[in-house]
Amino acid sequence: MGVDTAALEKVLQPHKKTKSFSAYIKKYWFYYMLVLPGFLYIFIFRYVPMYGILISFKDYKVSKGIWKSPWVGLENFTTLFKIDGFYTVLGNTVLINIYNIVFGFVFIVFLAIMLNEISSIAIKRTIQTIIYLPNFVSWVVFAGLVIIFLNPEDGPVNKLIMALGGDSIYFLIEPGYFRTILVVSNILKSAGFATIIYLSSLAGIDPGLYESAIMDGANRLQKILYITLPRLYPTIAVLLMLEIANIFGSNFEQVFNLYNPLVYDKGDVISTYLYRVGFGGELPDRAFEISTALSTIFNIISLAAMYIANRFIKKLDVIGIF
Repeated sequence: MGVDTAALEKVLQPHKKTKSFSAYIKKYWFYYMLVLPGFLYIFIFRYVPMYGILISFKDYKVSKGIWKSPWVGLENFTTLFKIDGFYTVLGNTVLINIYNIVFGFVFIVFLAIMLNEISSIAIKRTIQTIIYLPNFVSWVVFAGLVIIFLNPEDGPVNKLIMALGGDSIYFLIEPGYFRTILVVSNILKSAGFATIIYLSSLAGIDPGLYESAIMDGANRLQKILYITLPRLYPTIAVLLMLEIANIFGSNFEQVFNLYNPLVYDKGDVISTYLYRVGFGGELPDRAFEISTALSTIFNIISLAAMYIANRFIKKLDVIGIF
């Protein structure tokens, strides 16, 4: 009597998989232990707090907690859209983030490529260190430096303007300049960290590609356009989508330390607005619930924007993030 080997293999296959998986865990248990602290951190501080989204649908009472506080439905959302000045700060937030993406993103990619083209290791490392230093400075200190540099009386920028025959400019109280100051200062502070990510991607490019291009008579610009940039596309795609996901976010520390009442119309963003009017008593009684409702809306919109951007990037033959 013959043995049905196909049926026998089908019966034994799950046991083989189980044994293989358990053996795999035993073999690489140390790596899982290394990952475990990061996994626990993300789970405890990122995923567990998500249940707090319920606050946006409730009249939250600390004494009752989230679950026992009474439901109010969409009342917090409707109140949010009726707040005076809300649409102004919403527009400011989106515009400033779009400017950061358009100008900051392009500049950082350009900076990384230019650094990669420097042949002297000593010069390259020196420039990298200089542009990376602001990343270690808090926005309180960095904003203070910006204020000193733009001081209308003895700031270096205004001294240069006056030396060229111009008049001193009060940059930080001129609404027309404030968004530019925010974008430029953000680029100066964040460029160092972002360039490291791009340079690490560029380090993985096969030098043989450049050697072949040189043999074919390609100049430096052609090597950048046809070798360097195409191999940066996956990194650019991931970082671009992360920027798009944060299009409704706002750097509270930067804006709060630089702005003043004269530039509220152009520079007041969502986080600073809620902080200012919330502590000033201008928001309704349920300020905490309204802030949560605002965050809920923007997170949903940001997720949708990132999904659309991911679909678009995949059509460009670049691997997305999901």
